[in-house]
Amino acid sequence: VQVGFPGQPGFSKVDDDGALLSAPTVEARALGARLGSGPAAVNVWSLYIPNGRAYGDPHFHYKLEFLGALRAAVSARLGEEPEYPLLLAGDWNVAPRDTDVWDIDYFRNDVGMYVTAEERGALAGLLEAGLADITRAAEGADYTFWDYQRLRFPKNHGMRIDFGFASAALAARHTRSIIDRDERKGKGASDHVPVIMEFAA
Repeated sequence: VQVGFPGQPGFSKVDDDGALLSAPTVEARALGARLGSGPAAVNVWSLYIPNGRAYGDPHFHYKLEFLGALRAAVSARLGEEPEYPLLLAGDWNVAPRDTDVWDIDYFRNDVGMYVTAEERGALAGLLEAGLADITRAAEGADYTFWDYQRLRFPKNHGMRIDFGFASAALAARHTRSIIDRDERKGKGASDHVPVIMEFAA
């Protein structure tokens, strides 16, 4: 088990004028584990990418810095061992395609988050580093997240922001992915649903 990836940045709190209020704190956003042994082993990272809050907010810059550092860590690892079986999965807080949100105009005009060129570019950097989005063709639903407010779930006003990115060695073993929309139903359900990934041994 590994807590945090090499080079993971911390977040520094600042006031409205940009003055530093605290030293950088490395948040609990990345947890890795090696599962199994031998040729069937998989190195899995559970990630919670920072929410940028608003365009230009310190959290927005932190989000881009976090994704940039993650890309560097992945590039270094796969550069050392190209056949490394690696899976990065979790809440990315980025919708890489216009079709990953229920109304792209709403997000561009009223929200201004999740779909910016900067966020999408930072996420695409992981693909350029040698990972593949193995959940793009997932069965079951178009979205992985529906806000609790404004009847977003019954209206299917969702977002696709939860993905699995795999190295080439592991992507070759991927057989299918499923978005379990039913988990969003019922009282007390999370606003995210599971994205299930299956692999051959």
